[in-house]
Amino acid sequence: MKELIIDATVENIEKVTEFVNQQLELLECSMKAQMQIDIAIDELFGNIAHYAYHPQVGSATVRVEVTKDPLAVVITFIDNGKPYDPLAAHEPDTTLSAEERQIGGLGIYMVKKSMDDISYEYREGKNILKIRKNI
Repeated sequence: MKELIIDATVENIEKVTEFVNQQLELLECSMKAQMQIDIAIDELFGNIAHYAYHPQVGSATVRVEVTKDPLAVVITFIDNGKPYDPLAAHEPDTTLSAEERQIGGLGIYMVKKSMDDISYEYREGKNILKIRKNI
């Protein structure tokens, strides 16, 4: 398991993505899976940066683990910010036009659809969000 502790700021999304991609390269991850994971990082770490500690800045921990059978990468995002379960949000109505849809929710919807598993828990004052992508 590899771990990165970093300030939860929008400016650090790129550093988190690079950190995760270094691990994916060791797994010879497909470009499609890597792009899906990169989009998930952008959405999930971006949400932490925007909302977890607002208006202050706090830290976030990003863990990357590899599991076998099936070969998969598990990325865990941990922060001590405000409790927030992104999985509890209503899914957007994708049958509506962009003008008719409510703002928000599309990013987490895309993450749910592109990952093989996603889970959230609030434990001991921490938001813990895990995504798993089979490689």
